[in-house]
Amino acid sequence: MAEQGRVVTRGIAVLLAGLMFACGQPDGAPDAKKPAGDAKQATQRPTLSVSVVTPSAEEWPMTFTANGSIAAWQEASVGPEVAGLRISELLANVGDPVKRGQPLARLVTTTVEVEIAQLRASIADAEATLADARSNAERARQLDRTGAISAQQVDQLQTAERTAAARLDVARARLRAEEIRLANTQVLAPDDGIVAARSGMLGAVVQPGQELFRLIRQGRLEWRAEVVAADLGRVKPGQRVQVSAASGASAEGRVRVVSPTVDPQTRMAIVYVDLPAGSGARAGMFATGEFNLGGGTVTTLPQTAVLRREGFDYVFVVEADDKVRLTKVDVGRRNRERIELRSPLPAGARLVASGLGFLNDGDRVRIVDAQPVAGREGAAR
Repeated sequence: MAEQGRVVTRGIAVLLAGLMFACGQPDGAPDAKKPAGDAKQATQRPTLSVSVVTPSAEEWPMTFTANGSIAAWQEASVGPEVAGLRISELLANVGDPVKRGQPLARLVTTTVEVEIAQLRASIADAEATLADARSNAERARQLDRTGAISAQQVDQLQTAERTAAARLDVARARLRAEEIRLANTQVLAPDDGIVAARSGMLGAVVQPGQELFRLIRQGRLEWRAEVVAADLGRVKPGQRVQVSAASGASAEGRVRVVSPTVDPQTRMAIVYVDLPAGSGARAGMFATGEFNLGGGTVTTLPQTAVLRREGFDYVFVVEADDKVRLTKVDVGRRNRERIELRSPLPAGARLVASGLGFLNDGDRVRIVDAQPVAGREGAAR
């Protein structure tokens, strides 16, 4: 019986071993036929299938932008040169183009004309007095040679002659002043330009220094750009600037002068840009301008290859083992779908082209195909 029990036990053991072989190994047991590294590889499967790009060199015009206001090149304040007279006519309105010497307003001339008539009568009287004094002085000089008249009398008559001549000169000078005053009852434009403002009122009595009109001299406008100190050294007189006003008007201007000082509060300087006539701009408008600094070669990437995170820019560099490395970069101008790369990268560096938001530093990726490099682009924005 003992021998029979041992046979049964061996049979059960063989049966259990066969079942275990047929059903496979239990959980957690190593497979002797499977390589040990396969389990490690299973945990490092690619996170994402990506395309890669490499930085490319392109020829881009060098530009930078600034903001500022449009203003008159120069303004002229126009007012009367006489006081105490009423305005009888206003001959120009806001927006009117005017020429140098054109009448803009007229003042009442009645008072001045009366003064001139009185002075002309005074001159006639002074001329008669002078003629009489000269005649007396001439007779005194003739009698003085004969001794028939005293030296004192001769001096008195000659002094009267000089006094009469002086009074005549004074009367003539006063007449000349009133004639000028009469001419100044017409308020004339001091230069060609456009009337920007009119403050005179019909019937008002003018006062010294009062402004009746304000002109934009020669109709010239300028853009006063506020340029940061870092860009100031790149601006030179004569450079072209594309100015775009808030109204949609656009014109190409040229730098006239760069301010020699920088505002200590804003660290900005004013650059004065002449605008062409007929640009459609108006004084007081806000405008943005793009300074053209010439051409240059820059390194560019597609904008989709740059990740913005927490205020910084990054790219994912694909290493030799197909793992990605998050790399901080410095970027510059944008031009359509391209962006300027200012940070140096290794030659031939492979960068993930898109889908950067789904990756983390150290992830393994599967490269499918390289994204074609975009063609040459136009001017940088």
